[in-house]
Amino acid sequence: MTLQINGESRSFPDGLTVATLIGHLGVKTDRVAVELNLEIVPRSNWDSTHLKDGDKLEIVHFVGGGNADVVERVEERPFRAALRI
Repeated sequence: MTLQINGESRSFPDGLTVATLIGHLGVKTDRVAVELNLEIVPRSNWDSTHLKDGDKLEIVHFVGGGNADVVERVEERPFRAALRI
């Protein structure tokens, strides 16, 4: 299936949940928020929220220190920390 993650189209196997996707991406679960099709997914629902072809996700990884230039790497790709309100 194709998912759009932070504006980039990526291919993944069918049958993923939000939790399995986060694990696949190697993101630390204690510092991340997930938006699915413009709706925040509560962490308590990650295991039961199944993803489907064409879903659009924003994955926000929080980094302490307040440095806007901080870029981490997720799956060998640059990942800029952000906070959207």
